[in-house]
Amino acid sequence: MSREALIVVDMQRDFMPGGALPVPEGDKIIPKVNQCIKKFQGRGALIVATRDWHPENHISFKERGGPWPKHCVQNTPGAEFVVEIPENAAVISKATEPDKEAYSGFEGTELNEILQKNGVERVYVCGVATEYCVKATAMDALRLGYETCIIVDAIGGINPEGEKRALEELQKAGAKLVECEKL
Repeated sequence: MSREALIVVDMQRDFMPGGALPVPEGDKIIPKVNQCIKKFQGRGALIVATRDWHPENHISFKERGGPWPKHCVQNTPGAEFVVEIPENAAVISKATEPDKEAYSGFEGTELNEILQKNGVERVYVCGVATEYCVKATAMDALRLGYETCIIVDAIGGINPEGEKRALEELQKAGAKLVECEKL
């Protein structure tokens, strides 16, 4: 049994160019994320896909005083995955309650239990956006004791400075930076 898992963070239509809350050039990492998924599948690793799965009236939306435009509303095209998520992947829905925000894939979900049940010791994190959900998910993985690796050629950030700061913070916290090609 593999002791590693790939966590694909929020690779959803609304976070791609043309979506409600786009990560600039987020679509450029789709082929690399798909390559990572295939690579980890071939190794027998657990694949986890996190997603924003907001109710129509979520607290993060501007109309409720939040910072974001309406995005990734449950069962809408904007919430659909844009990468090839395997049928046996664990899909983690976050920020599903109207009055609770969640950036991390661990926040208010069963992700930690799924990883523990599968004997996972090391997680590899990819997806969008580096400064928000990727960082929050990886920081929680570190806090929970997982060896945590960020796949730097399969992440997308909002801006280069913010992404650089996020990666520096993650490294200081103990995350390793890796490339999909070298895994």
